[in-house]
Amino acid sequence: MTAQERRLLATVVIIIGLIAVVVGIIYYTVEAKSLPSFLGQLHGYTGHRTKRGLVAVIIGVILLAGGGGLLLWRPRSRR
Repeated sequence: MTAQERRLLATVVIIIGLIAVVVGIIYYTVEAKSLPSFLGQLHGYTGHRTKRGLVAVIIGVILLAGGGGLLLWRPRSRR
């Protein structure tokens, strides 16, 4: 994998990680009945979807760390 391909892959992974963190924050801050339809509304339920929020934040952090690792990783030179 060339450096340019690795940089592109890292950028995509970081963007997906940021989206996952934002979705996790939305799950924590917006009541389940008020969520956007693509996140799964629960009509009549006033609580928050904390389990989904926690999973989304964890996955987002893992993806951000992986993307950062891809950006920082340098292959060893062959002898």
